[in-house]
Amino acid sequence: MDWYCYIAIIAIASQLIFLLYIYSNYHFALKKYKKDHPQYRPKTLLIVPCRGLDSDFQKNINSFFNQDYENYSLWFVVADESDPAYRQLCRLKEQLAPASKAHDIQVLVAGLAQTCSQKIHNLLYCYNEIADDTEMLAFADSDVCVRSDWLSHIVYPLRKSKNGVTSGYRWFVPRKNNSATLALSAINAKIAQLLGNSRFNQVWGGSMAVRLETFRRLGIDKIWQNALSDDLSLSRAVKKTGMKVAFVPACLAASYEQTTWPQLFEFGRRQFLITRISAPRAWWFGLFGTLYLILGLWGGAAVAVYAAAAGAKNLLFFIAVPVVFFIAQLLRAILRQKMIGKLLEKDRPALKAASAADILFFWLWSLVLLVLIISSAFGRTITWRGIRYKLLSPTETIVVGR
Repeated sequence: MDWYCYIAIIAIASQLIFLLYIYSNYHFALKKYKKDHPQYRPKTLLIVPCRGLDSDFQKNINSFFNQDYENYSLWFVVADESDPAYRQLCRLKEQLAPASKAHDIQVLVAGLAQTCSQKIHNLLYCYNEIADDTEMLAFADSDVCVRSDWLSHIVYPLRKSKNGVTSGYRWFVPRKNNSATLALSAINAKIAQLLGNSRFNQVWGGSMAVRLETFRRLGIDKIWQNALSDDLSLSRAVKKTGMKVAFVPACLAASYEQTTWPQLFEFGRRQFLITRISAPRAWWFGLFGTLYLILGLWGGAAVAVYAAAAGAKNLLFFIAVPVVFFIAQLLRAILRQKMIGKLLEKDRPALKAASAADILFFWLWSLVLLVLIISSAFGRTITWRGIRYKLLSPTETIVVGR
């Protein structure tokens, strides 16, 4: 065989191996998401940092009050009382607290951050107020809506010492089926699909939990004091000790959003820039992985057309590469949409357009994803929820202005 035949075989094999990995994640998610864990109820503090009013804010906040968990405290925290979320949270606390199983519900005011992100500043403020008999710390973002058994699922894997931190992830459910929102949902779905029962997981701060003992032993409060990213810094600290980041499929939460193309590019650049500074290996993997998929499909197709025109030998090898890349990526899109149809069954009607867009245009969203990653390769300044930050390193952040 000629040398290019061996390259074709390697490219095809890599796609089949990756497809097998994705199928393993799919099978893991469907196996785990329905299991109940009524017997494990360690004392848990759930902290929800808020800034401004997110889409479906009341629906999201209601979901934290409605946890089917007998042994938890619920703390919301804002930067200051002028935040519109503060008044809403106080009103919802008065309205929903009597029916909630949470035994300690508070709305706290943390003040303004100086050396870290406002979100981390809010979390550390709560950390300094917790009772010593707390066993678990759980964290959620105000822009997600969680299941009533979310808290029991997110803490359950922490009964095993090998699991240093647990994490869910978000899934964008479009509030409007415009092209930018469908692109956001599809691109996020590609990333969510990478999570499973593996060592490659990263923590997502909008749905995570950690033992208080682990948090203190790893010195996360010290690491966070000058950091921008709560989740990536926690991932790095946990993995350094050899412990796992455990993905919990049942804690994959709906985030109801609509966006425009400028907002999508701002959001995407911010997310990937934070990743580039805080977890450079993950950023490089994302860049080369996306580029490889695009070149395998489009570059392979171009080479196959040229080879056919030139009457090259072993033409089937040239044709097989783009065909396998296309089929493998299509199957991955189908698998992730089948998975989320089961995990977020109540949102399935709202996800119909997003599901169809992902499956039909997976090849297009890979190109958009590549543009987002490349845009994050330049600069170190971002704006996040109205605050401008400069990222100097994973553990050094400057608040530029508000």
